[in-house]
Amino acid sequence: MDTNKVSRILKSMEEKGIPQMIISDPVAIFYLTGKWIAPGERLLALYLNVNGNHKLVINELFPQEKDLGVELVWYNDIQDGVEILSQFVEKDKPMGIDKTWPARFLIRLQELGGGSKFINGSPIVDYVRMIKDEGEKELMRISSKINDKVMEELIPWVGKGMTEKELEAKVRELYAAHGCEGLSFDPITAFAKNAADPHHVTDDSKGKYGDCVVLDIGGFKDNYASDMTRTVFLGEVSERQKEIYNIVLEANLRGIAAAKPGNRMCDVDLACRNYIEEKGYGQYFTHRTGHSVGLEDHEFGDVSSVNEDIIQVGQCFSVEPGIYIAEEGIGVRIEDLVIITEDGCEVLNDFTKDIIVVPFEG
Repeated sequence: MDTNKVSRILKSMEEKGIPQMIISDPVAIFYLTGKWIAPGERLLALYLNVNGNHKLVINELFPQEKDLGVELVWYNDIQDGVEILSQFVEKDKPMGIDKTWPARFLIRLQELGGGSKFINGSPIVDYVRMIKDEGEKELMRISSKINDKVMEELIPWVGKGMTEKELEAKVRELYAAHGCEGLSFDPITAFAKNAADPHHVTDDSKGKYGDCVVLDIGGFKDNYASDMTRTVFLGEVSERQKEIYNIVLEANLRGIAAAKPGNRMCDVDLACRNYIEEKGYGQYFTHRTGHSVGLEDHEFGDVSSVNEDIIQVGQCFSVEPGIYIAEEGIGVRIEDLVIITEDGCEVLNDFTKDIIVVPFEG
């Protein structure tokens, strides 16, 4: 296991009075061990104790060739994995449980008296994962640089008469060509009125002259996610579209300026939101300003008006204000990822935010 990451988790456990914890989320287990294990419906449980005695309970169907830095406790399909787990927990002490552990396992552990009480331990792991170490930061940079290239290569295809689904297929093709393991989410390639739906599901629509086009894309490179949105225009951009675009761009820049240690997450949201409201479009900014990013595209720690957590060095999150006016068929979103530094933030996306008009080929 990664001793630095584990020690940070154990320190937080001690501070919160949780002497032992079960981690079942495969992403968190990868974060700590460097190994992806997809257990399906079977029990997978990493047991951590502030006094040591860490163990990974794992089914024999998932043999491990490399040393994961933790003792492996095996069980098979005719054994009760939770009963085996219960044999080495401290039954007279509180037990932290993560949010992904299926109820059928938790209830069984409760029946076996596997702790004096059961506590949600997920915030411990979430807050540790929220602060990226230097290796993670570099992987985030690399992933975002690839995202810049994919966006650059994708935009010319917007004007070639493709449907949204065909454009989405092109996105997947480009990430594969750049050596990504896959997409960090289903891409949004939305024309006109569909662009005014922030989470539009790609369909068979085609773009027409004068449309705005929202391109929200991201991929996984070496397990770390990228995420970026740009809005472009087909054939021409109207004065009305320019007005909306420039308001969203200024909101994006103000949010980035507020992304610095000591500020609160809600300060970033309000920097964007207050400006859009000042310009008279508050009702058309219908979502939070951003979300944390790392091994998953959406991680713990959102950029919303109600999150008063203090921003810390090493956090990585998106800044993505938008204005969506369905009745006019106008949707504009501009999104960048930032990593918090000692005196501000590093913007991971270099792709231009100047207005782009894509030649329309019908």
